[in-house]
Amino acid sequence: MTAMPQRSIVDRMRGAAMLDVATYEEVEADRSATGQAFVVVVIVAVCAGIGHLGAGVGGVIGGIISSIVGWLIWSGVTMLVGTKLFGGTADWGELLRTLGFAQSPGVLAILGLIPVLGLLVVFLVGIWQLVTGIVAIRQALDFTTGKAVLTAIVSWIVVMVVTMLILAPLGLGAAMLGGH
Repeated sequence: MTAMPQRSIVDRMRGAAMLDVATYEEVEADRSATGQAFVVVVIVAVCAGIGHLGAGVGGVIGGIISSIVGWLIWSGVTMLVGTKLFGGTADWGELLRTLGFAQSPGVLAILGLIPVLGLLVVFLVGIWQLVTGIVAIRQALDFTTGKAVLTAIVSWIVVMVVTMLILAPLGLGAAMLGGH
């Protein structure tokens, strides 16, 4: 049996954005694709930083760091929730790869620079990323779309609660929620 040639990162990003199940299965199985998933997370963070006009260099760097940390935590929590609570089968690396590539539509957040229309584009890209994330979870954990949606919701709640518990003592919890 011959190994299939590895597709480029751009081809994989395109496949992930187009909800191509074969792409998610490919990156899930390809342990060498974790580095590519990391690059996707960074590219998307840079595009989002540029798209949020006025973020400045510090904002872009902060966005990249928070995107990487968020990706690591989200993948770990999703793996725990999906395997322990909903009976899925995956390891952390599989979720890192699939959820990293699921962020691919986020490159379009750079269009946030467009006056008025940019906000709509960023909103739609967020919805698109939610859908790609659910497909990534479903494929990585090898279960139904319903379980993937539940896993995404429970994982998001866990991440938000933990984040608030960490930020509250620093006086940042209210700021995160838009308070003063």
